[in-house]
Amino acid sequence: MNIKIKRDVLLKPLSSVVGIVEKRQALPILSNLLLVGKDSKLTFTATDLEMQTSLNIDADITNEFEITISARKLFDITRALPENSELEFQITDSRINVKAGKSKFNLQTLPSKDYPILKRNDVEGVSFEIPQKNLKALLKQVDFAMAQQDIRYYLNGLLFEIQGQKLNIVGTDGHRLSFTSTKINQSFEKKEVIIPRKTIMELIKLLEEDDGNVVVEILNQQVTFKFNDIFLITKVIDGKFPDYNRVIPSGYENGFIINRQALLSAMQRASILSNEKYRGIRLVLSENNMQLITTNSEQEEAQEDIEISYNKETIDIGFNVTYLIDVLNNIQFDQLFFAFKDSNSSCLVTIPNNDDYKYVVMPMRI
Repeated sequence: MNIKIKRDVLLKPLSSVVGIVEKRQALPILSNLLLVGKDSKLTFTATDLEMQTSLNIDADITNEFEITISARKLFDITRALPENSELEFQITDSRINVKAGKSKFNLQTLPSKDYPILKRNDVEGVSFEIPQKNLKALLKQVDFAMAQQDIRYYLNGLLFEIQGQKLNIVGTDGHRLSFTSTKINQSFEKKEVIIPRKTIMELIKLLEEDDGNVVVEILNQQVTFKFNDIFLITKVIDGKFPDYNRVIPSGYENGFIINRQALLSAMQRASILSNEKYRGIRLVLSENNMQLITTNSEQEEAQEDIEISYNKETIDIGFNVTYLIDVLNNIQFDQLFFAFKDSNSSCLVTIPNNDDYKYVVMPMRI
């Protein structure tokens, strides 16, 4: 069994699927890719039992076959070969020989019948389409607020909520919450799923910055994403996501509009002298001025003054500076609106004249 394929044609699908494969696997076969050759298509599949990505490319295939091969080794070999190389695969029962120019590699395979395929549930799901670049932008507006390895497992992912003609996506780690919303092309009854962190990070990597659509299907305990030649299927987190509507405040009257980049630069400078462990920053609002103050355990202090249009009550409030820098880095709008109730309440960050984005960060005592 022989297959010939250009190195540059092979490299993109390999880089798209190899991210799922963990370096240390309890099951050796999970370190492998499933390669299926059929109908002039070569299909690559990778899984970690929670998520699975499949991708098709056109290939000159004479006979149908199914094998599994080390994902990392095949990717590293392909990447290390010169551009415009042609790879020739010779497949036997338990080995695969790869030749490219004067390079030869002899790799072990494992039986394809042992490969654990994640099958799509045969149930009627909720399906909608959204441009790839839109979904990618939405995910990047909220992914930074997700928890990482939190004991509250339902926080280690993003909430996808469909309600009417709205898709709402929410991430929180219990200290801050990021909410974004977009209109979709159909109307649905309310449905919620929590998509795991690893799937979200993989989607951000795979989605293109173009107008091509993603077909999203929400099934029983599964969600699928279909775009370009990629089919991604993921299990969902079984748990109850916090009621984000109770966290997002309304009626905050003390607020101001500020240039995002100017505030980001000032906070980055001030954060240099913040306490390495607590990362605290004080925001002192007074008439037409906001002062940023950080101190550390060496009694060093940084202070930044920013002119703002503000004539409400004086507020002196502390936050984790990382949480504020995160939102300033990830929301690509020139102007942001910061709103406060008093010196003990959360901060609400929104985009002027836009109700589709909200970021809430809890205060900290400094």
